Amino acid sequence: MGRADKTDLSVLIFGTKLRNPLILASGITSGTKDSLETAAKNGAGAVTTKSTTLLPRKGHETPVLSETPSGFINAVGITNPGIDAAIKEFSGWNEEKSNVPLIFNIAGKDVEEFRAIAERVGAAIKGGTLKISGLELALSCPHTPGYGTMAGQNTPESTAEIVRVVHSIIPDSVPLIAKLSPNISALGEVAKAAEKAGAAAINMGNSVGPGMVIDTERRSPVLSFGCGGLTGPAIRPIAVRCVYDIYQSVKIPIIGTGGVTYGKDAIEMFMAGASAVGVGTAVYYRGPKAFSLISREMEEWMSVHKVGSLSELIGVAHRK
Repeated sequence: MGRADKTDLSVLIFGTKLRNPLILASGITSGTKDSLETAAKNGAGAVTTKSTTLLPRKGHETPVLSETPSGFINAVGITNPGIDAAIKEFSGWNEEKSNVPLIFNIAGKDVEEFRAIAERVGAAIKGGTLKISGLELALSCPHTPGYGTMAGQNTPESTAEIVRVVHSIIPDSVPLIAKLSPNISALGEVAKAAEKAGAAAINMGNSVGPGMVIDTERRSPVLSFGCGGLTGPAIRPIAVRCVYDIYQSVKIPIIGTGGVTYGKDAIEMFMAGASAVGVGTAVYYRGPKAFSLISREMEEWMSVHKVGSLSELIGVAHRK
């Protein structure tokens, strides 16, 4: 088999062109502008902030992270400085300078808290203080009481209500991304509810679980919270299946997130129906250059298989 003369990794998703489809997932690096710029310099196609809540959160006590044979289990507890501090931190984000778009992630306990956060974000956008290419709604945290799946934000009704309220506040120029959990049984129905309420894309998704690791010497759970979400290569087959299911349910783009570590993993996500790919734990395994390494591996695969553009691969696994 010959090779393609030229491969193009750029993608167009929710109205934004990315130089490549690899998006730094929320919560992987620290909550600073510098940490996201580091990911951009090392080849990320877009970057996502840590989840930001209305008020500052200390999060869970350490330890909050433990390595497993095929990934990590974590329960950070949505540690963040609060929405006002986050807006200030990222008010200086310059897409031209960093060369990548910024996705801002928010988390609320209920629809009213999402409303309050959205009002502050919306005001910052309209005032020109905050320039973002997408607003991601974290509806899927599995290890923080009062948030995500632990707050019942994993039903079609709750998802639609939150998306609808935020959509009514945020300028139409900023697309909404609903970040869903792989732990949802009726995932297609939840995705459809988000789409109908105004979401421009679905991020599938978040860690699996919660699970637990026990220290056999101390005879107690390793994590201070006890349980946590599983990330890394172990969850990739689940994430791929979730993307596959969502693709059959909605028409809006999907960001496939979960266990992508190598170029072939990203290609698999596209075949399942993704239009972009979230990268998280791979940064721990392969270092800051994970984005450029994965991009190079994708280009090599595409060249060998005579694929010129990633758009040719979206959803091909569904074609009979």
